Amino acid sequence: MAQQLDLTGTLLISTPAMGDRRFAHSVIYLCAHSDEGAFGLVLNRPLKRVGMGDVLEQVGIDSLAALQGRRVLSGGPVETQRGFVLHDGAVVAGDASGQVLPDGLVLSASTDVLKAIARGEGPQHWLLALGYAGWGPGQLEGEIGQNAWLTCKAARALIFDPDPGEHQWNDALRSMGIDPLSLSAVAGRA
Repeated sequence: MAQQLDLTGTLLISTPAMGDRRFAHSVIYLCAHSDEGAFGLVLNRPLKRVGMGDVLEQVGIDSLAALQGRRVLSGGPVETQRGFVLHDGAVVAGDASGQVLPDGLVLSASTDVLKAIARGEGPQHWLLALGYAGWGPGQLEGEIGQNAWLTCKAARALIFDPDPGEHQWNDALRSMGIDPLSLSAVAGRA
């Protein structure tokens, strides 16, 4: 039996062959990938009506004024009321949910990291996403096999872009040497 490739810590970049419109032009950081499925956060879909100040207020955390306008991401269509913080640095004290990922990144679903960020004591680079993208066993591999996704190294500049949006899709493709205008919805196999 062939061992499955572990894509944890890489970026998924949707192609024009992506059949699910919710993921058109998406860039996703894969937080987990195994034979049990995959879990990731969409990096380039900022929410239009929810900012960091709104989220902190909702969970009862006072924050620095500088955080009020910080963008919150739509991490994906699954459990959209659940928040995830992806950051660099160590697991924040008291954060039992902190999961260490490749390249020194940490994923947390705890308010402890939000409290540290709100006090100005948190990690240097971070993002907050509501919801996530998930795949069942073999589902992501099937989508990759159908040319719906490209994978590439997860550059921190793409992950922690201070102004998330559509340009991240273009930037991710260019980081692979691909001109976004050259992509076709019809892909062949050699």
